[in-house]
Amino acid sequence: MKFISWNVNGLRACLQKGFLDFFKEADADFFCLQETKLQEGQITLELPGYYQYWNYARKKGYSGTAVFTKYEPLSVSYGIGIEEHDQEGRVITLEYQNFYLVTCYTPNSQNELARLPYRMTWEDAFRLYLLELDAKKPVILCGDLNVAHKEIDLKNPKTNRTNAGFTDEERDKMTQLLASGFTDTFRYFYPDATQIYSWWSYRFKAREKNAGWRIDYFITSSSMDEKLADAKIHTDILGSDHCPVELVTNH
Repeated sequence: MKFISWNVNGLRACLQKGFLDFFKEADADFFCLQETKLQEGQITLELPGYYQYWNYARKKGYSGTAVFTKYEPLSVSYGIGIEEHDQEGRVITLEYQNFYLVTCYTPNSQNELARLPYRMTWEDAFRLYLLELDAKKPVILCGDLNVAHKEIDLKNPKTNRTNAGFTDEERDKMTQLLASGFTDTFRYFYPDATQIYSWWSYRFKAREKNAGWRIDYFITSSSMDEKLADAKIHTDILGSDHCPVELVTNH
């Protein structure tokens, strides 16, 4: 099965920049979006053959996630069941017979780390949520997790050490998640691959210079390792400041 995840940084804008071309070409079984920046009813997307699930932030033009899938799930849930964390449309979970698919847009710690304390609370609550799912059946988590885990995952680790997305605190939470029984699928296949990123700032011609960060992931329950077939990062696909990431499994 083929899974795609893409932070589109505003779906309406991305639709003007070739979103549907990539969607059709990818022909994924599951296509997950983050940062849709939509409210219900703002667009009608015709995607024949796909079920659509949307989670909207209460705040207009902010955050939001979606999943498009060829397979109707057994159940769908929105958020993680904690009011404090479920205002911003950040999580959708689809249950299937053999796995859960979770798409997530992790809160950004923001300039001067204004939201880092909230982010830490979120990280612990979200990890517990994933572990509860994992106790029932394997989990496939994808999305913009807003952290470059290791120095290999961004162009300029030294100068970004205290910046949102590369603080010791955020990186430690990712280490903790992986240590609790999860696999970073891209690193599973390409442990030493350098200069492959999924996000580039719109400033300083960052994409042109490939001064990027790998902050978009597919993370799976370690019990699924033998089912992993490939992982890709589509660095050539434009339309957002992020590019799509992909996972292929032997389901």
